[in-house]
Amino acid sequence: MKFSIAQSELARALSIVQKGAQSRSTLPILSGIYLEASGDEVLFQTTDLELSIQFKVVAMVEEVGCAVLPAKLAVDIVKSLPDAAVHVSTEGDTTTITCDNSSFSVKGLDPVDWPGFPSVNSTCSIEVPFDVFAGMAKRVAGVVSRDESRPVLMGVLVSVEDGGLKMVATDSYRLSCTQQPCDNLDASFSAVVAGSFIQELASLPRSKEPIVLGLTENQIVVSYQGTSFVNRRIEGNYPNYRQLIPSAHTTRAQVDASALSAAVKRASIMGHTGSSVRFSVSPDAQAITVSAVAQDVGSIQEMVPAQVEGDAVEIGFNSSYVIDGLGASASDTVSFELQGSMKPGVLRTADQGDYLYLIMPVRLS
Repeated sequence: MKFSIAQSELARALSIVQKGAQSRSTLPILSGIYLEASGDEVLFQTTDLELSIQFKVVAMVEEVGCAVLPAKLAVDIVKSLPDAAVHVSTEGDTTTITCDNSSFSVKGLDPVDWPGFPSVNSTCSIEVPFDVFAGMAKRVAGVVSRDESRPVLMGVLVSVEDGGLKMVATDSYRLSCTQQPCDNLDASFSAVVAGSFIQELASLPRSKEPIVLGLTENQIVVSYQGTSFVNRRIEGNYPNYRQLIPSAHTTRAQVDASALSAAVKRASIMGHTGSSVRFSVSPDAQAITVSAVAQDVGSIQEMVPAQVEGDAVEIGFNSSYVIDGLGASASDTVSFELQGSMKPGVLRTADQGDYLYLIMPVRLS
């Protein structure tokens, strides 16, 4: 194998696919990046047998062939090179990477052991503007559970409902749900997808090119900007989250999201990350009073103006959960809906698409 390519193009290709390489595996081949030069392009592949990534880039190919290089080492080498032409050649199990006055010799892995890229045929697929997909993903993916004993909660439910794309995530203590209208979507599309994978997709470079998601019986196939991703779907039935969402409320407060978030952050200083904070919602004062007390340390109280309708209520929430929900709303104003001190609270916003964030209360001392 022998080819030449710009350092920036090679660095980009390696950075895209390296996320599919497994750094710790009983199979050493899975820690590598597979390269195959043919025609006028080089194919890059990685897999950890759960996630597979494939990317092609145009290059000047002098000799066809293939190699498997240690992923981290290859990425570090190419990042360190100047912005100039990089020449890559393989002889036996050694690959030489040359740029200007630098020349690296890298012992590769045997391409014969490479498991190959999954060959899949989607049963249904949808095409979504990338900005829409990324915005939705960032609102919900951080809410997934970290509890491996309940793998279905480690995923995001991605489905097509009422002519739009919907994403839902929960860790049992909070629930995030967002929906955006999209044209020409396959109504049969529904899958639970790993939250980490959804976050990786949302972090890809933005462009006007749509992202295409396809489903097989046990995998999700994603195509975007010439890159193909294949990831295993999470098996199991997603919980009936709809029964958790209150159909009514007794108190509703419209409040500036950034002002409330800043007040909660200040209140949490008295405790620790994730400490409980008291919210006193008053229709008479037309305000939400945020307060916290730390035994033998001190206390804080701050009033945030709000448009309050309904009953006065005092309720406690995990401060981190409230901050996350307000930040994900991406809206200037949110509605805080309550049904009393021991029932879930709901944040809603409509100006950034249909967004709902439900938080379970904590008992106030």
